[in-house]
Amino acid sequence: MILAMKGRQLEESLSKLGVHGDSLPIFREKLTIEPLKCPKMRSPAANIIKQELLAVGGDAATPLDAVTCKAPYVDVILLGTRRHYRRLTEKLRLMPYFGLAEWGKELAAYLQASSTEPFTRLADGRTITYDKVRLLGILNVTPDSFYAPSRLSSIDEVLRQGEKMLKEGADILDIGAVSTRPGSAGLSPQEEAERLLPALKALRKTFPAAVISVDTYDGAVAAAALEAGADIINDITAGEGDPALFKAAAKAQAPLILMHRRGTPADMQRYARYEDVAEEVAAYLKERAEAAAAQGLGREKIILDPGLGFAKTASQSLRLVRDLANIAGLGQPVLVGASRKSCVGAALGGASVEERLNGTLALHLAAVAAGARLLRVHDVKAHAEALQLWQAVKEPETVIG
Repeated sequence: MILAMKGRQLEESLSKLGVHGDSLPIFREKLTIEPLKCPKMRSPAANIIKQELLAVGGDAATPLDAVTCKAPYVDVILLGTRRHYRRLTEKLRLMPYFGLAEWGKELAAYLQASSTEPFTRLADGRTITYDKVRLLGILNVTPDSFYAPSRLSSIDEVLRQGEKMLKEGADILDIGAVSTRPGSAGLSPQEEAERLLPALKALRKTFPAAVISVDTYDGAVAAAALEAGADIINDITAGEGDPALFKAAAKAQAPLILMHRRGTPADMQRYARYEDVAEEVAAYLKERAEAAAAQGLGREKIILDPGLGFAKTASQSLRLVRDLANIAGLGQPVLVGASRKSCVGAALGGASVEERLNGTLALHLAAVAAGARLLRVHDVKAHAEALQLWQAVKEPETVIG
């Protein structure tokens, strides 16, 4: 009899086998091939990488044109374990040609960033860890949000909904005053602040221990929100909508959620054209995280959001979830927000916004499996229960009975 094993079962079986304790870390390093794609590598470098990986026990997939160097640049897929990759970086340090030494530094940086558990540090010193998936409950003080039940027209409604979400398991309350649904119009910073700040101040006063995120892309509004008690700024433009926003966050040392999009909510669906949506979104978010770092916001201050539905078709949004490892591999916590969005409705054959909860749960769990650490949701209780069961499957011994 032969039994297949995956994940936690394999780890448990190794422990139960009775092997020497010191050998467990060695076995773990040999368990998983971690494929890595390297776009646009010089052909001579690609050939050397393949030979060096073969020499340490790994391999690399290269196109036929790489061997003859007919194509000056080629994509390469590495097939090795972390042990193979560490040995490869040691070799590449000694190769100051074809860009190999620089590429080796990038591989070493990737290995370091992706081998440590990410966390988010708030300005007041509190830390958000990701030993479990964190839920952001959506609070909309807008009259035109695409999901009508999420629209809150008074401070009393905001406080009631905030209290409900916290009791149901929300880790963060995410409040916004400008609708960003496709086709929506903008709002002046003054109007946005007038809608946002009274509700934010009431939340801060009523729930002093809560973590509050503010959904804005205006620098002045962000600065006022941070002054009024916001902990995190959720920027759908990743700092490109207003350069002052990075400065405001850096001054307060407040974390930022950086989202990918193209265009504006009014015209963004015109720009849903990609050769490889996950690769291009990952490259953009990496660049924007580096731009934030240049303003004084370290890794512990950055959360990445692929922006499902923002300048993406339904199929592109689903592909982003499938290939989320491209973004999660950057080493920052990744937030996914698919709650009741059109990509869910499209996958369910045209389901209305009101009919998309089950599909949202399925898509969000797929995102968690692919590396998401935060979910932005309308329906906190349903997500908290789904994640509770998800965790119970991973650790069934924690369930009584």
